[in-house]
Amino acid sequence: MLMKNSSVLLARALLRGLLIIVPIYLAILLLLKGLKSLTGLVRPIAVLLPSWFPGEIALSVLLLIIICIVVGAVVRTRTGQAARERLEKAFFERIPGYGLLRSLTQQVAGEGRENVWKPAFAEMADALVMAFVIEELDDGRYTIFIPSIPTPFSGAVYVIDRARVHPVDVPFTQVVKVISKWGSGAKNLVAAMEREASLSR
Repeated sequence: MLMKNSSVLLARALLRGLLIIVPIYLAILLLLKGLKSLTGLVRPIAVLLPSWFPGEIALSVLLLIIICIVVGAVVRTRTGQAARERLEKAFFERIPGYGLLRSLTQQVAGEGRENVWKPAFAEMADALVMAFVIEELDDGRYTIFIPSIPTPFSGAVYVIDRARVHPVDVPFTQVVKVISKWGSGAKNLVAAMEREASLSR
């Protein structure tokens, strides 16, 4: 029985690790591939720089940053948003972990939807646990994600009564920081929840 439980725990840990590592690994590979592709474009300019200066690498990184800025500005336009949505549906949403990374990136950038990944406390048994509100169901219940400690991007999903969920008006990154520090700083989140509860009375 002990062996079986250990195998299940190891399998779950492996799966959680893969869901985090694989998208990051793929993103790094794409970044390196992009830099390698840009090296040929910047080489004619890089040869004009001093030999001690890593011109090709520096110019490739600079060009990649400029491209990201331009793309970021374009996708904020109506045409750019439509093109991005079509591209995401046709290709990117099929990549494992892309939807999660996109949602988290939007939250970190302060551009996520208000009701997605909203920090909250959920009542579980006799305790409060840190959670994120993912969506609201038609009957008023919440779908919440309860992260694991100290890895905030793996955990469990619950559908729970609205009355047992207490949203907290704090930045998404603040909650992630508390989770990654094994709960250190949670008192500030509790204080924020209690302030909101007193104002709503």
